[in-house]
Amino acid sequence: MVVRTADALDDLLAHGRHVFTTVEAAQMLGVPADHVRVRMNRYAHSGRVFSPARGLWVLVPPEFRTWAVTPGLHFIDAMMGHLGREYYVGWLSAAEIHGSAHQRPQVLQVAVDSHLADRDVGRVRLRFAERRRVARVSRVRHNVPTGRVWVSSPATTMLDLADDLRRGGGVNNVATVLLELTDEVDIDPQVLAETAAQFPLFAVRRLGYLLDLIEERELAEPLHVLCELRRHVRADVLAASAARSGIVDSRWRIDVNTDVEPDL
Repeated sequence: MVVRTADALDDLLAHGRHVFTTVEAAQMLGVPADHVRVRMNRYAHSGRVFSPARGLWVLVPPEFRTWAVTPGLHFIDAMMGHLGREYYVGWLSAAEIHGSAHQRPQVLQVAVDSHLADRDVGRVRLRFAERRRVARVSRVRHNVPTGRVWVSSPATTMLDLADDLRRGGGVNNVATVLLELTDEVDIDPQVLAETAAQFPLFAVRRLGYLLDLIEERELAEPLHVLCELRRHVRADVLAASAARSGIVDSRWRIDVNTDVEPDL
């Protein structure tokens, strides 16, 4: 029996379902799978449903109908599960979840275990970064209205920001976010050091230098112990976008090739 599309969508929402696949839709509607997109087209145009990935559909509750899409945090877990990817929400997006209110990110930044092209879904901008260590570093489950999503732990977030200053909005912004995170979240120095073992040396050195700069010596010290084991490695630069200055911080073996001015 063929079921009206509107009735099927309403029934899903009534039962707390927020996502469904093309195969599930074909079964619900009693039509071939290749007819589902045609049946959904009208409702996609009216803002009731959207598709962030081939074969996956997301229902839009009434409060987001003017957007014609839900916030990225509401569907990213379902999307990654559908695509079979390990992931976590990271960088500035994770920092905001953990309490850093500085410079709210305009995109949802997500680490994935294999390459995935960036995509815009309506007004939601998804930006992916391939990080093969996704499943090895510390991440936490964060509750959202549609379930739970993986978010990098505060320790992983700090290291990711130091690892990729560009995604963190530059060294000044990263220093500011670190200042806010250490003020908002109780971070175990040993957990930070254990997490740091999964990151490149330059990221650990850079984070240690910035933690010293914002006077978080207790957090920095275990990182320094880790870095000392590889002190023979050539000094890294603080900012990859600038030339070496020759001014090397002896404690962290960091070439301080730019000034750092946190926005306090």
